[in-house]
Amino acid sequence: MTATAGVPDGLLDALDAYERALAEDDLAALDDAFVRSPDTLRGDDRGLLVGHEAISAFRGARGGVASRHLSRVEVRPLADDLALVVSASSFDAGGSGLQTQLWRRRDDVWRIEAAHVTGRARPLDTTVWRVVGDPLVPPTGSGPLDGTTVAVKDLYAIAGHRVGAGNPTYLRESEPATASAGAVAALLAAGAAVRGIARTDEFAYALTGRNEHHGTAPNGAVPSALPGGSSSGSASAVRSGAADVGLGTDTAGSLRIPASYQGLWGLRTTHGLVDRSGLLPLAPSFDTVGWLTRDATTLLGALDASVLPAAGEAVRPEPVVLAELVAAADPATQDAFRAVVRDLAVVTLDDLGLPTLEDLRELLRLVQGAEATAVHGAWIAAHPGALGAVVGDRFAAAAANPPDLVAGARERFAGIRAAVRAALAGRVLVAPTAPGPAPALGAGTAELERVRTATTAMTALASVGGVPSLSVPALVVDGAPVGLCLTGGAGSDRTLVTTAARWTTDGVGTGLPSDTA
Repeated sequence: MTATAGVPDGLLDALDAYERALAEDDLAALDDAFVRSPDTLRGDDRGLLVGHEAISAFRGARGGVASRHLSRVEVRPLADDLALVVSASSFDAGGSGLQTQLWRRRDDVWRIEAAHVTGRARPLDTTVWRVVGDPLVPPTGSGPLDGTTVAVKDLYAIAGHRVGAGNPTYLRESEPATASAGAVAALLAAGAAVRGIARTDEFAYALTGRNEHHGTAPNGAVPSALPGGSSSGSASAVRSGAADVGLGTDTAGSLRIPASYQGLWGLRTTHGLVDRSGLLPLAPSFDTVGWLTRDATTLLGALDASVLPAAGEAVRPEPVVLAELVAAADPATQDAFRAVVRDLAVVTLDDLGLPTLEDLRELLRLVQGAEATAVHGAWIAAHPGALGAVVGDRFAAAAANPPDLVAGARERFAGIRAAVRAALAGRVLVAPTAPGPAPALGAGTAELERVRTATTAMTALASVGGVPSLSVPALVVDGAPVGLCLTGGAGSDRTLVTTAARWTTDGVGTGLPSDTA
């Protein structure tokens, strides 16, 4: 139903053309339907996009719209060349939605200058969740996490449920677990309930949050950007408020990077500190348990539920900046970081007596690749074509690493781990978590590989050292969050969180993820 009296000429034709372009997922026509301006707006339940470029990137990664028709259109002319259009849509598969658009005419062509979309209600966002309950698993005890909910990365065993590891074929062949993983059981015993099982990059062998089987979870801080992985579903669930705690893993940055991209607190714990029983491994020498939260208090609750607080935590470590680590970040991130650390009494060092970041990244790449091949190589060989292209290529590259290079890396590994731990004893290394904000949803493979290489050069020190590393929402770069990373000596996990909480309370950085929403 459309009221046509007083409707400006050509406006309804433009609206019809826009709806046809949506139905056909005609990206060129959809791009042309919006005003090409950095001030153009589009909002929905995932956030606000500002600028034609951001809107185009979002649309290109979203895919088509479900089949629908407009059941009602209301037009309110505001000026000769400006009109407000509100339309109700009915979907062929059930459900309804609402669009509110500001159309502007220039050179006899109508285009959208601002839009807000209320989509039909989704019973389950399958880019974030594999399965959800109310709750999925109730708490088994009471403690510091009473009343909180947990999004569990799809690598952890949950009694009565299968592990899917982000891969449909693996999920089909899995058997329901007879007991929950140790890290899950600890949270349940402390009063938390499991809300659901969250998506992950396949076998946790990626950092983007893209999954070729299930799609890309939303980045609640920057809707036009990737969420970060491989703990992508857990991070998105926490950022959206669907869960209070994201239980994830960090091998080469899989907790720290989504925390950085989405403005969350994310802790990679000391290697081996938290029970890994019931966790599907990727590279056992690096795999660690960790959590994503919206605040320090909840993060401390998860840590204390899983690890008894250690003695001697009142000692404050010396804050240190490693010049090489800061230089690995993008220039704008370096500027934002320096603006923050000006408020801190830090010591800048050119050298910690460790191998270069590139050497550490290469060591991580070789040893991680060898262990990932040992863990999953036989399954992959028995299931050709089961992996998505990106992760499949990564496993293939790992299997093809020259044996002599791998053997040499394995021989050096223990000594370098010990050197990292010795260098960080009594210190907290302060740096940006990632080179910059999250890449755009539409970023190509070459760009993502460039970002991955730069990122793992920054995350490798903690991964190789097996030491705790915390990403704190304290930097803003071009309007998007970037984490402030605190890396400490082995066993200093709780000290890192309390130190960061003290700094943000004292006004260091943005402090809260809502500042970047």
